[in-house]
Amino acid sequence: MRKFCWLIGIFGIWLLFIQACNQNTAPVVFQFKDKLSDYGFFKGTLKLLQPEENVLPYELATPLFTDYSVKDRFIVLPHDSAMRYKGAGLPEFPDSTFILKNFAYINPNHEKVMIETRILFRDPADHQWKVMNYLWDSTQNDAQKWIVGKKIPISLIDESGKVQSTVYQMPNTNDCKRCHINNSVLTPIGPKVRNLNYTRHSETENQLLKWAGMHKLADLPDLATVSRLPDYKDSLKFTVNERARAYLDVNCAHCHTKGGDAYNTGLFLEYEQADSNHLGLYKSPVSAGGGAGGLDYDLVPGSPAQSILLYRMNSVEPGTAMPELARTVIHREGVVLISKWITEMKH
Repeated sequence: MRKFCWLIGIFGIWLLFIQACNQNTAPVVFQFKDKLSDYGFFKGTLKLLQPEENVLPYELATPLFTDYSVKDRFIVLPHDSAMRYKGAGLPEFPDSTFILKNFAYINPNHEKVMIETRILFRDPADHQWKVMNYLWDSTQNDAQKWIVGKKIPISLIDESGKVQSTVYQMPNTNDCKRCHINNSVLTPIGPKVRNLNYTRHSETENQLLKWAGMHKLADLPDLATVSRLPDYKDSLKFTVNERARAYLDVNCAHCHTKGGDAYNTGLFLEYEQADSNHLGLYKSPVSAGGGAGGLDYDLVPGSPAQSILLYRMNSVEPGTAMPELARTVIHREGVVLISKWITEMKH
């Protein structure tokens, strides 16, 4: 009996020891790798961005404008996991998901030149998104982890085939957080379901349906019931109003929304926004200062020249240009669209 009690006592001490060890074990801290190639996301020559089998390329119906850069986008889900449909906004991404966006430009020799790759990672330690930038080296063989940002002189061919020269602004990681923060929480911007409800140019099947068939997207309802953001370039399928609202949603609404970096302005530009004051109609600016160009209202229906929103889109001057980040040249095609939208507004 004594021996039995002794064994019970030893077993109890051992359980307490294991419990103490578990309580004192620090969670594994995720560390971004030093080079893009270290992740193994792509096969063959890295700059060709040929995805491995577990890497999902995707496109957006309306993408963010960034100095006429060419973008390649990818989602990397952990093994045997899936995104989950949660409505028109972001899908529910599992922990340990990577979201990648690569930026390049087409030079005057019609060559694709890599600039940077940005990575978002959903950390299982705290279920929060983390961000890191990678700068492509001069050999175009790899990209190095790069926290501090960089100004990069480039000459590119724009959408109209014209050559433009600028100094591309690679953001630092804090710049990234400014746009990706909502209510103090870092979050992805682009891959909302309504913007993913789209058929990639190289394919014939809607990418949401494709992912559902691959068991990479769960709980997708009938596609006819899923919200769809218009392609701002498609004037055959969508009206000027639909295209302009989609453009503003993607390029502006991550800041100009409740909880966004420009929340204090009261100018909210989400696609679903129906309040005319929040959309800027005859709304006086809150914090534009000299950036307003002496104009009185964010939007004046029928008068692009009197609308602060268009004035700021049509500028590259610091303190005036909007968006403040992500561009150093004027997006002429965007300016034309928004100008037409304002012109067609009813007074």
